[in-house]
Amino acid sequence: MIDIPIERSEASMTSNSISRRRFLQASGAAAIGLPSLARGYTASEMRGFYANGEMSANVSKWELDTPALCVDLDLLEANLDHMASTMTANGIASRPHAKTHKCPTIAHMQMDRGSVGICTAKVSEAEAMFQNGIDQILNTTGNVTPTKIRRAMNLRAQCPGFIQATDSEPNARLLSEAAVAMGITADVVVDVDPGIRRTGTPFGQPSLQLAQLIDQLPGLNFRGMLCYDAAAQHVVGFQTRKAQTLERMVQATDTLELMQRSGLNTEIFSGGGTGTYNIDHETKGMTDVQVGSYVFMDAQYIAIGGEEDIEVYSDFATSLTVMTTVLNDQYEGRATSDAGAKACTINQPWPIVKGESNITYRSGSDEFGTILYGDDPSRNYKVGDKLEVIVSHCDPVVNLYDQMYAIRGDKVEAVWPISARGMSA
Repeated sequence: MIDIPIERSEASMTSNSISRRRFLQASGAAAIGLPSLARGYTASEMRGFYANGEMSANVSKWELDTPALCVDLDLLEANLDHMASTMTANGIASRPHAKTHKCPTIAHMQMDRGSVGICTAKVSEAEAMFQNGIDQILNTTGNVTPTKIRRAMNLRAQCPGFIQATDSEPNARLLSEAAVAMGITADVVVDVDPGIRRTGTPFGQPSLQLAQLIDQLPGLNFRGMLCYDAAAQHVVGFQTRKAQTLERMVQATDTLELMQRSGLNTEIFSGGGTGTYNIDHETKGMTDVQVGSYVFMDAQYIAIGGEEDIEVYSDFATSLTVMTTVLNDQYEGRATSDAGAKACTINQPWPIVKGESNITYRSGSDEFGTILYGDDPSRNYKVGDKLEVIVSHCDPVVNLYDQMYAIRGDKVEAVWPISARGMSA
């Protein structure tokens, strides 16, 4: 049995576990023997090997210097294809969130599979995506400071496919003033709060009134609304998640219909995400789903369960891993690796050792990871051995790295820059 890591004592490592077979199905992993003391190619060396867009050296993933962020291409492509086919079958589009991968290469792969655009959390992410050839962008976070408004309008002047969100009358007026000053028309959507009180304006009349104002203000072009229910994405149990999602989105649909009856353009009703991707098409009027984590998956998503598998969310494979090296094996029941909080974050549940049973991993120390052996572990690691861990939460982990290694089989096929890394402003 393999533990899904959660907050627990070492003595209870075997509780709350799922079977090895089911875990391997969810992770796409297979237990393998790893080489000890393998050559460690640095990030700089790997960029040199890939300088012309093709690998000029035959490098195994086990030869990478660590910690290293790796994505399994076969699993990534399967995830992309499954999402695309599901969207087509359900008659709804995808508008994936680039805050997950921050990588233009993956954004292009999503667009090539029929996504209507990509979402960004910050205007800086939008700039990075546009600079790398993505020209259909929805900035889902409102820009409220003069600096960010100016940057957003400068981007809009260059990118006709750039859309930005707002959730207040004062902000809408500032956007209008900035657009008029630049002699442009900015496309805008209303951010509608699904009830979590994080961003957005309330359902019903407040959202309608803001939409009507945007429609009247000079320099702005009203395109519709977004309503992203973040709270629903990690609800454990598919039926519970579905019921909560559809119940809350009734008010979003009512708001959309208010806008439609008033004659407003409602071509965009964007929302939903990875946890509800196969539910969101049942929300009347929704045009596209803001899926993100499905490309990589992580320990947080594995634990929520799916429609077919109530224990493990196995709709998508865990394609993203951190490669780490064992530094110390001198103490009974444990070993120490080089991937701690600065490589894996301290998000929980903790990372999962890929392809192994009765072994757990903790990344609470800044520089070091702790490998803990349960009863009858599938293996014991020695100094210099390398292992992969499935990350706890993919979004913040990706933001720790400048590049990721695209792996096919055991070979490095590409080195992808994480161009929007650190773009949090």
